[in-house]
Amino acid sequence: MITLWHNPRCSKSRAALALLEERGPVEVRRYLEDAPDEAELRRVHALLGRPAIEMVRVKEREFKAAGLTQDAGDAALFAAMAAHPRLIERPVAIAGDRAVIGRPPEAVLDLLD
Repeated sequence: MITLWHNPRCSKSRAALALLEERGPVEVRRYLEDAPDEAELRRVHALLGRPAIEMVRVKEREFKAAGLTQDAGDAALFAAMAAHPRLIERPVAIAGDRAVIGRPPEAVLDLLD
């Protein structure tokens, strides 16, 4: 089963959800309402295999308000994402020991291989 961290207001997230639903059941997690904690963010980060900054929406006002920069350390980034889930790049799809960021939305299909 694929879990999608979903924001229904985001067109990329809606497109990724539609692609996955065409192929089977999807567990939808509205991460703005059910935010992951730091431990879960770190686990998904490990599955993504990408720098932590790539999980962060750096153009959100919360990024600057938190005093973050592109050079911020992972601990600061995870703490900020846990405190302000709007900072989490979306959508994130997770299946077992793999995860992808759905940008472009078709990237979520890599979890079906």
